[in-house]
Amino acid sequence: MVLAAAIAAPAAEAKHIRPDLPWRQQLVRILGTTLNQDQNPVGVVAEIVVTFVKRNDRRGIEITFETEPGRFSYTSQAAVLLAIDRTARAAHLESDSWSVFVAVPSPGVTVYGESLSAMVGITVVALAKGDFIPSDRVITGTVTRDGHIGTVGGVPLKVEAAHEAHMHRVLVPEEQHIADGDWQTPFLMQVSAVGTVSEAYKALTGQPLQGDDPGDSLGQ
Repeated sequence: MVLAAAIAAPAAEAKHIRPDLPWRQQLVRILGTTLNQDQNPVGVVAEIVVTFVKRNDRRGIEITFETEPGRFSYTSQAAVLLAIDRTARAAHLESDSWSVFVAVPSPGVTVYGESLSAMVGITVVALAKGDFIPSDRVITGTVTRDGHIGTVGGVPLKVEAAHEAHMHRVLVPEEQHIADGDWQTPFLMQVSAVGTVSEAYKALTGQPLQGDDPGDSLGQ
């Protein structure tokens, strides 16, 4: 995941939500890379807002990528769509009554790449199940067709950025990208390699991926 600008903005408010429908929202962090003033790659921690709505119909999952304050590239959108679907399937959840809104709360920022997609997919399912991801935990990676965490690049830069942002736990793909080479875990940070979305969900939320869907118990 690559960012086109620096990050710093508050969470966006929920929009386009009928007041009679139950919904949840969480601000989560994602890891990416960008270029500094010397045109050298550096890691960065960004924020996105994920809103989950449980509808009364079953006309199919609806996913909206907000275009302001910031926005997502088409590559990022495609990866997120797959990650949400694959994570829901791994959790054995029916998603045909879900509406999901994903927003970048920082004006003028465009999110590129695929490595945010596992974080978004897991966040959506966590919201559906009533679970919570602490703000000091994050994952970088994709979700593959068979429910594994897919390889992404720039992991050492992302881990360093997470350390500078005082994050305590970072999940990375079990399979290392060939371009990343050897790197060391920063002091007092827990970096865990995970192979499956089930392992990642448990590490991020402290709860199992497969469990009861609370359905209409969502609070408004």
